[in-house]
Amino acid sequence: MTAPRPAPADPGVAERVRDLIARDGWTQRRFATAIGLDETKLSKALAGRRRFAAAELVAIADATGATVNRLLHGRDDARTHTAVPGGSALTDSGTSRGAAARRRILEAAWNLIADHGYHRVRTADVARACSTSPATIHYHFPSRSELLDSALRHNVKLAFDRQVAELGEVTDPHDRLLQLIDLQLPDGELLRREWSIWIQVWAESAIDPARRELYWASYDRWYRSVLMTLSDGADARVFVPGRAEPLARQLTALIDGLGIQVMAGTPGTDPAAMRAVLHDFIDRAVLLRPRQNLPHRTENE
Repeated sequence: MTAPRPAPADPGVAERVRDLIARDGWTQRRFATAIGLDETKLSKALAGRRRFAAAELVAIADATGATVNRLLHGRDDARTHTAVPGGSALTDSGTSRGAAARRRILEAAWNLIADHGYHRVRTADVARACSTSPATIHYHFPSRSELLDSALRHNVKLAFDRQVAELGEVTDPHDRLLQLIDLQLPDGELLRREWSIWIQVWAESAIDPARRELYWASYDRWYRSVLMTLSDGADARVFVPGRAEPLARQLTALIDGLGIQVMAGTPGTDPAAMRAVLHDFIDRAVLLRPRQNLPHRTENE
């Protein structure tokens, strides 16, 4: 039995990446370094002789401010297996040199807030991290509160890009739901930083009603992604019918609670244990025919 042939490269994706490189004045070597890709592999992908991997698309989106949705489909709001950010959760990708500077500042602020906490990060710390002046920070982000709001929008974009890149070809709703959960586990530096930002925004929203609208708009994208997957599974008669909305509420709440426990270092918790609990919930409450209730098959069946 021969292995399946890899999917061919999409010339549209290569063209859009070439346009972004030209727009921002990158050399091919600098761009390859910026996205952590061998220059020869980048050259082949730009020529349409190699397909960009999911992780490479995410890195390109992060470096240029574009979304993976735009890279793959030519538009930010193309319908895929994950919900598109809406309202105040939208990020301002921009196309100017000023937008590139803003992205560098935001990346530095996002890392600092995630690692040290919103209330411990000063404008001077952000300026030092990205080798600029406090005045430049204030130009792009007039208040420290705006930095946290922008960090949340950055979280939304990171998750959106990752999900579009990874889930685009996962047609089975059950496999897609499990993969969606894996993409959300606080496992590894990047995901732990995303969770840190979310936890801080939750805490700030609890005491600052002015921040809640942005939080709701941002969280809604994640909730709708889970709901879409559950609805697709119900339509395919893989998941229980008529319960997509309550199951989405239960599953997202369970993910939130377990993630907080992992981030807080609660004894007996880690990403693997979190995954096991979530898989058990899906087996028992989501699947139309739970695995543990399936009849045992003999060797002759």
